[in-house]
Amino acid sequence: MAACRRVPLLLLMSVLLYMHPIRGQKSANSVIANTAVRVNIQAQNQAAVPAAVNGGSPVVAASPPRRRTSVWKLAEEGACREDLTRLCPKHSWNNNLAVLECLQDRKEETEIAADCNHLLWNYKLNLTTDPKFESVAVEVCKTTITDIKECAAEERGKGYLVSCLVDHRGNITEYQCNQYITKMTSIVFSDYRLICGFMDNCREDINSLHCGSISTGEKDVHSQGEVIACLEKGLVREAEEQPGAHAIRPDCKKAIMRVAELSSDDFHLDRYLYFSCREDRERFCENTPAGEGRVYKCLFNHKFEEAMSEKCREALTTRQKLITQDYKVSYSLAKACKTDLRKYRCSVDTNMPRAREARLSYLLLCLESAVHRGRTVSGECQGEMLDYRRMLMEDFSLSPEIVLHCRGEIEAHCSGLHRKGRTLHCLMRVGRGDMGTIDNLCQKALQTLIQEADPGADYRIDRALNEACESVIQTACKHIRNGDPMILSCLMEHLYTEKMVEDCEHRLLELQYFIARDWKLDPILYKKCQGDASRLCHTHGWNETSEMMPPGAIFSCLYRHAYRTEEQGRRGNAGEETGRRVFILSRDCKVEVQRILHQRALDVKLDPELQRRCMTDLGKWCSEKTESGQELECLQDHLEELVSECRDVVGNLTELASEDIQIETLLMRACEPVIQSHCHEVADNQIDTGDLMECLVQNKHQKEMNDKCAVGVTHFQLVQIKDFRFSYKFKMACKEDVLKLCPNIKKKVDVVLCLSTTVRNDTLQDVKEQRVSVKCRKQLRVEELEMSEDVRLEPELYDSCKQDIGRLCQNVAFGNAQVIECLKENKRQLTQRCHHRVFKLQEVEMMDPELDFQLMRVCKQMIRCVYFICIDAIHLIDNEEQRFTSYAAFICVSECPSVVCVCQRFCTEADAKNMLQCLKQNKNSELMDPKCKQMITKRQITQNTDYRLNPVLRKSCKADIPKFCQNILNKATGDSELEGQVVSCLKLKYADQVRLHMFTVSPYTDQKY
Repeated sequence: MAACRRVPLLLLMSVLLYMHPIRGQKSANSVIANTAVRVNIQAQNQAAVPAAVNGGSPVVAASPPRRRTSVWKLAEEGACREDLTRLCPKHSWNNNLAVLECLQDRKEETEIAADCNHLLWNYKLNLTTDPKFESVAVEVCKTTITDIKECAAEERGKGYLVSCLVDHRGNITEYQCNQYITKMTSIVFSDYRLICGFMDNCREDINSLHCGSISTGEKDVHSQGEVIACLEKGLVREAEEQPGAHAIRPDCKKAIMRVAELSSDDFHLDRYLYFSCREDRERFCENTPAGEGRVYKCLFNHKFEEAMSEKCREALTTRQKLITQDYKVSYSLAKACKTDLRKYRCSVDTNMPRAREARLSYLLLCLESAVHRGRTVSGECQGEMLDYRRMLMEDFSLSPEIVLHCRGEIEAHCSGLHRKGRTLHCLMRVGRGDMGTIDNLCQKALQTLIQEADPGADYRIDRALNEACESVIQTACKHIRNGDPMILSCLMEHLYTEKMVEDCEHRLLELQYFIARDWKLDPILYKKCQGDASRLCHTHGWNETSEMMPPGAIFSCLYRHAYRTEEQGRRGNAGEETGRRVFILSRDCKVEVQRILHQRALDVKLDPELQRRCMTDLGKWCSEKTESGQELECLQDHLEELVSECRDVVGNLTELASEDIQIETLLMRACEPVIQSHCHEVADNQIDTGDLMECLVQNKHQKEMNDKCAVGVTHFQLVQIKDFRFSYKFKMACKEDVLKLCPNIKKKVDVVLCLSTTVRNDTLQDVKEQRVSVKCRKQLRVEELEMSEDVRLEPELYDSCKQDIGRLCQNVAFGNAQVIECLKENKRQLTQRCHHRVFKLQEVEMMDPELDFQLMRVCKQMIRCVYFICIDAIHLIDNEEQRFTSYAAFICVSECPSVVCVCQRFCTEADAKNMLQCLKQNKNSELMDPKCKQMITKRQITQNTDYRLNPVLRKSCKADIPKFCQNILNKATGDSELEGQVVSCLKLKYADQVRLHMFTVSPYTDQKY
C-alpha cells in the first residue's frame, strides 16, 4: 500500500459525539474515550492548523479553542461559523462529524467559504492519517483485525490500518467496528486525496486529463468527486478507444477501479454520482434505503425514464461502464454471486489476465455456462445476473466493443435511438442485411453481446422485444410461464400469422438472426443436445467459442445426424465394410432440431450457412423476392444456375424437407385443412418419412385444398424433379437400383425414365427376374402417377410445348392433366416438336392406362366404386337387388337407411395395363357414368389414329402389319403419326378375306377391324 503522509491529529474526541453505545455491550464511545485520554491533544494549544499536504498554500488559522470546553469543535471556528449557521441545523453543532457531513453533503449550487473549505480538508486529513487514530481502530475492531489477515499484517503507526479496514468493511461483523469504519468511509470518500495512495498513483493522469487541481485552494475541495469522475470517464474513453483517448497508467487504473468498488454499497460514497442524482433519488427511489447497492440499482432501473435528469443518466452510465470492466464495482452482484463464482472457479483461470477475468462479461458467461449445464446457481445470483443482462441489452454504450467497432453503423443508420435497446436492435437489423452492409468487427461485437446477455434464456432481458411483443405473448403464448425460454419459440410459431404484430415481428427476427448463429443461445436446444454435440460435432463448453468454426456449423452438424435413419445407424455401426461408423441423434435432441428447422424455414436469414454460401445468388436471382419463404423457393427454382457451394446447401435443405415436409412451416399452415381431413394419420407421426407430402400430392384436388396449399405442393413437386434425392421415399426405395442401372443420372425425371424403361423392357422380354427391385417398382409407380398430373412435371414435354400451351391453352389451368388434355385435343395444330412429345406420351399412356391421369380421374368411381346395392326385403323385386349408380349413391342411404349398402366395382380383377380395355368392354352398361363413357370414346378415337396407340392390336398383329402394310411403314417417319393408315390397311385385308396371322377379335373391345 502506498505511503500516506502523517499529519498530527487535531482532535480525536470529535468522534465520540457521533458514536452510540449498544446496551449490554461495551460502547465504542468508552473505548475511544479511554484511548483518547492517553492522547496528548497538542492541537488545542496551537495557533494554527498544520499546512496543507503537497506544499499547498497555508491553511487559515483556526480560532483559539474556548476555555469553557476541553473539546475542540468545528462550530466554534470562525472560518466556518457563518456557513454553519446558514446551512446546518443547530442540534448538530456540537457534533463535529455531523457538521462535517452537513457541509460536505450540501446542495451543489450552495457555496461555502474557501477558508472553511481548507479547515475542513485538514480536519478530515488529520482524522484519516494520524497514526494515533489507529489505537481507536485497534480497540474497537480487535476481533475483526484478528480475523482479517491482511489488516493484521499491516505495519502500525503509519495510518495503513484504517485504510485496510475500509477496504474490507464488507467482512466486518462487529457492530461497533462496522459503525466506526462506516463513518470513516464517508470521510474518506468525500475527497479523492484522503484515499491512501490515490494521489501518488494518479497525480500524472489527473494533470494529463485536466481533471482538476490536486492543490488546496484551486478548487472547491468538496467537489473533488468530480476528479474521480473525470478519471473514470477517461478510463471509459480509453476502453472504447475513442479518438484522442489518454492511456491511463496501470497503477492509476487499479486505484480508480478500487475506489469504484469500495463505493459500491452506498451511493453517498460516489460523490459525483451522489450530487448528480440527489434529486433523481428523491424522485424515483425515495423509499429505497441506502446500503448494499440498492440505490444504485433503483436508479439504474429508471435510467431511461423521461423525468431522469441528463446529468444523473450520464453519471449512472459511467458507473455501469465501470461495472462491465469489473463486476466488483457492483456490490449486490459481487455479494450475491461470490459463492457461485468460487464454486465454479470463475475467478480462477490461470490462462487469462486478471483484467479480463474481472469483466462482467466473463462472470456472466461463466455462470450462464453453469446454468446451461444444469448446475445449481443460487436464485439471488441469478436474479442479479438477470438485472445486468437486461442492462447490457438496454444500453449498447455499455459494450466498449460495440462503441468502437459499430460507430459508423450507428452514425449512418441508428443515431438518436439510444434508449431502451432501440439502438442495439437497429444494429441487429443492419447485421441482418436489412439496412445495408455491416463491418465484420461490428457483427462480431453484436454476436458477443448477445451471448453475454443471453436473451434466449429469458425474453424479458430484451426490453425492446418485450415491449413490442407484449400483446402477442398475452394472446398467443399465455399458456407458457412468464420468462420461460419457450416464449421465443411460441412467438416464432406465430410469425406471419394474424396474431403477430409488425413491431414484434421485426424485433423477433432481429434477435433470432443472432441466436441462429450460435446454437448455444437456444437454451432448450443446448440442454437437449449438448451431449450429442460433444459426441458428434466436437463442441466446447458453453462459454467457449472456436474461431475456426463458422456460424451455424454445430447446428448443421446436428441436423445432418438428425435425419440419418436408425437403419443407416445400425448399418454404419455393424457393417465393418463401410469403413466408418454412422451415429444418429438422441430422440430428445432430434425433436429440438426439428423445432429449430421449422422456425428457420420462415426466413432464409435464420439459416447462417445458407445465407453465407448463397449471398451472391440471393442478390443475383432473388433480390425482388421479399415475402416470407420466397427466397428459398427462388433458390430452388434456380438450382441449376447456383454456384456450387450454394447449390449444395440448398440441395441438402430440399432433401431434408422431402423427408420431413413439416419443417416447411408456411406450407403446413396453408395445408392445415386438407391435412386434417385426409392426412391427419401420417401428420401425427413423430417421424415423417415422406408420407405426408405423398398424401398431400394424392389429395391435391380435394375440395379442402386451397390455392396456397396447392401452389406450395406443386412447387415442391417441381423442385423434386430436379434431383431424385429430393423425393425421400423414391430415394430410399430406389437408391441401390439407381446406382446399379442408372449411374451418373441425377435428375429425377431422367431417373424415372431410366428405371421405367428398364421395367418395360424386362416385362416385354418376359425375363424371369426383373432387374428393378420390387420396392423400387412400387415407388416408381407412385412417381410416374404423380408426374402425369401436371405437364410441368414432365420437363421435356413442357419445354417442347411451352409455345403451344401459350397459343392454344392459355386459359387452361395447370394440374389435373388439363393442359395435357388440351394439347391432345389440339394435336393437329401443334408444332412438330410438341406433336412428337405428345405422341410419345400417348403411346406410353395407352400401354399403361393408369398413367392417363384424365382417364383415371374421370372414371375413378367406375373403377373403384361403380354402384351400390341396397339389400332389403321391401326393395327386392323378383329376388333381384335394387341398384343405384355411384353418382347417385346418396339414394341408397336415403332410400334404405336401415340396410347395408354394398359397393360394387367394374374391372376389380383387371390388371392396370388392361384397364382401358376393360372399361371399353363395359362402356355401354347402364351403370356406366356418362362422363367416363365419353372419355373412353375419346381414347378409342385416339387409338384409331395410329396402331402404335393400340397395344392389343399391335401385339396381336405384330406379324401381319409388316407383311401386308410395309409400304406404309416405309413412307412414315418415327416422329409422324400414321393417321390410321395401318389400321385401314388391316381392315381392307380383312375385308378381302385374307386370313390374318393370329388375328382374333379381342374379347375386351367392341371395335371391329
